[in-house]
Amino acid sequence: MARHLLALDVAAVHVLSRDEAKQHDMRVAFADPRLRFFLGDVRDRASVDAAFVGADFAFHAAALKQVPSCEFFPDQAVKTNVVGSGNVIDAAHAAGVRGLVCLSTDKAVYPVNAMGMSKALMEKTAQAFARRHPEASTTVSVTRYGNVMYSRGSVIPLFVQQIRAGEPMTITDPAMTRFLMSLSESVDLVEYAFTHARPGDLFVRKAPASTVETLARAVATVMGVPDHPLQIIGTRHGEKLHETLLSREERATAVDEGDYFRVPVDARSMDYAPYFEEGDPRASTQDDYTSENTERLDVDGAVDLLMTLPEVQVLRASREGR
Repeated sequence: MARHLLALDVAAVHVLSRDEAKQHDMRVAFADPRLRFFLGDVRDRASVDAAFVGADFAFHAAALKQVPSCEFFPDQAVKTNVVGSGNVIDAAHAAGVRGLVCLSTDKAVYPVNAMGMSKALMEKTAQAFARRHPEASTTVSVTRYGNVMYSRGSVIPLFVQQIRAGEPMTITDPAMTRFLMSLSESVDLVEYAFTHARPGDLFVRKAPASTVETLARAVATVMGVPDHPLQIIGTRHGEKLHETLLSREERATAVDEGDYFRVPVDARSMDYAPYFEEGDPRASTQDDYTSENTERLDVDGAVDLLMTLPEVQVLRASREGR
């Protein structure tokens, strides 16, 4: 995201994080005076305030994202994903930031684990701000997306590592499906939200999906070993067979904007009566938007998608001796 923004010739990019090592690596790699680093934590409101001085737009990606760690320490997930997000939203409002985009996950829909539950509450926190402050100068919106391919902690680097080590690729359930999105597409989604959001909007980018077996076979094909062995380990604690990007209730009000769905916030007044007395029959006619019923990729389609990733292009070039 920083690379994308700097290429747009913005005046400055402020980076707030608690990881000084990654900040140092970015500082050396970019060597760009427009990139300013702030050491802090979203749990600490004062450190968030400092990073927002002079900012026009902000996106909030800080989160505890690993399902097992959030299962073991759900209180920590709440402190970062819910309370920390509230700090970011309030700080952006106080600083007069024009637009704030909060990043969420498909696991927030019908959540079955602490990570998804805390991210669902993050979404509710952002939408509640929009509902309570309809005239605010800060437009707060949410983007929700599935797995970003080749991101930290994702399965593709694990498959590559296992193939290189001569180990079988471990998959949970061959029929398990997951949405697939590239890093550049996730950046596009954030930029779309910046330029199109109304207060409280939730944005979803339409995305294809594949089974985990298909994805593993595609990675093996790219690596030149299409018949590399697989080992099925079973569904892990807190995992779903299929992921959902939009519930049927959200699809009932969603606006189809081509590559994206926009779900406007329920901005009725804070009078409780409508929530008890009014329904929406459209919700009964919709299906959830899931990794099971979206466009399904076969191995060739997954290979084509993988080949759009710079990391996979490097893998292919190194395998071919270029």
